[in-house]
Amino acid sequence: APIGTIHPVSLVQDQLLKVFTGMGFDVVEGPEVELDLFNFELLNLPKNHPARDAQDTFYIEGKDTQGKPLLLRTHTSPMQVRYARSHELPVKVIAPGRTYRVDSDATHSPMFHQVEGLWIDRDISFADLKGVYLNFVQAFFETDNLQVRFRPSYFPFTEPSAEIDIAFGSGPLKGKWLEVSGAGQVHPNVLKNM
Repeated sequence: APIGTIHPVSLVQDQLLKVFTGMGFDVVEGPEVELDLFNFELLNLPKNHPARDAQDTFYIEGKDTQGKPLLLRTHTSPMQVRYARSHELPVKVIAPGRTYRVDSDATHSPMFHQVEGLWIDRDISFADLKGVYLNFVQAFFETDNLQVRFRPSYFPFTEPSAEIDIAFGSGPLKGKWLEVSGAGQVHPNVLKNM
């Protein structure tokens, strides 16, 4: 008899990649040990931003070539700048991978998986972003019968920014909302850094 099965995280990641590649996104990967430059500076996170606090970020021993700290990436967003700097338009990629933050409470763990999406081209708007998310959640959850909402939010590397929620359609949580993602258009400062 066969022994074992695909790990749930791998299974979900494979499903995510299938949906996004089906929408024309390429898959890219980046380093888990990241430079401060790509993890923070080029993503519009200035030196005094709270995310840089040692209470929130896992810094490691050693420095980069400019003497700046090295860290375990806090998101897969550094791939935005890394990829865009080395490719011409259009840029349409997703960057899945492990991320590390000191968020160990009942709803977070210090290591989790994230998928970053980036689509840059002429005449791409927030409406395109909404279309991608609607297509994604409908394909991933295998139903067109979903309530999806976009709430205004703040992320230093996007403007405007939004949180994406889906409603529970049945069960004890019916009518309640579950946050499934953050999103937004790339901030003009980040575009300049690319």
